[in-house]
Amino acid sequence: MSAWKTLVSVATYNERENIEPLVAAIRESVPGIHLLVIDDGSPDGTGDWCQQFELENHWFHYIQRGSKQGLGTATICGMQFAIEQGYDLWIGMDADFSHPPARLPAMIESMGEFSSPVADVVIGSRYCPGGGVSGWPWSRRIMSRCVNVYARFLMGLSPKDCSGAFRCCRTALLEELDFSAIRSTGYSFFEEFLWHLKGLGARVVEIPIIFTDREYGQSKLNRKEAVNSLWMMFKLGIRNWLRLG
Repeated sequence: MSAWKTLVSVATYNERENIEPLVAAIRESVPGIHLLVIDDGSPDGTGDWCQQFELENHWFHYIQRGSKQGLGTATICGMQFAIEQGYDLWIGMDADFSHPPARLPAMIESMGEFSSPVADVVIGSRYCPGGGVSGWPWSRRIMSRCVNVYARFLMGLSPKDCSGAFRCCRTALLEELDFSAIRSTGYSFFEEFLWHLKGLGARVVEIPIIFTDREYGQSKLNRKEAVNSLWMMFKLGIRNWLRLG
């Protein structure tokens, strides 16, 4: 595991209550790992804390984008940073402890040896055997399951958890990806990303996680974003069925 030079990127908006303990938990799980926070102009002081912390820690990086530009573009920003700075692995995770930092070592180990990787993408999955969700009402559980079935059927995706944002990718694969071809700026980014990787022949592995609903702050997913994401997946599904690539 130590042979992989790894970056964890976290997109934030109003996550001041979570970001400090999250950074500590990530470093406790994988000592020596590097972190990048991409903040979209949080008015609650998230960026102020990150700016000061970056001055004190060489392994911590911070990008301030100044305004809300979407989770998808923030995720791409983290991937491009990992490529440009020469990291071997990029890991994306939420800032609200929904994704357990304790699963980071298993995620990295699932990539295989640095000299002979067995996977290109590892997904921290709610829906593979051993995975699950804690703290969600049944309505949200059903909606999430339906979204994943929808994505798998329309877009021809194989993972059981296509919408999960807890992912580890080899940057060598990310370098082959045409980021300009990605149209999603919000939550449908995660399905579209897998769809493009499918075209590159990516080897995808899922490991179980227990996804825990946030304790602090508010979810960024709203009805408008959900509808936009479903519409984007529908358009990609049409391209998939028509074999437009």
